[in-house]
Amino acid sequence: MKSLAELKAIRDRMKGQVDVREENSDATRIVVGMATCGIAAGARPVLSAFSTAVQERALENVAVVQTGCVGLCQYEPIVEVYKANGEKTTYVKVKPEMVDEIIDQHIIKGNVVTKYTIETSKLV
Repeated sequence: MKSLAELKAIRDRMKGQVDVREENSDATRIVVGMATCGIAAGARPVLSAFSTAVQERALENVAVVQTGCVGLCQYEPIVEVYKANGEKTTYVKVKPEMVDEIIDQHIIKGNVVTKYTIETSKLV
């Protein structure tokens, strides 16, 4: 990479690849916030617990990924579940012991575990 034009070309090429992946994805994505605030609040064990649970159950079309700042530091660790149809659920103050219930009820059976969501949690 020797010029700004080369950098822009690389960015455009990679953006195209990301867009294709997102449009064709039929996977459920479990996204764990792993910014500094999330890590400080315990996101690493949560990410590990989700990865282990998905692998142990051999769940197909389920991806566990990490992201940076979600923007709601006081609710960390935050986990967002994106279904293939575009539906998003945000779980807050997630602990590793909550993971099996979220996997079994939401990911496998399709029932959101509302007691852990941002809409209904007692977050005060």
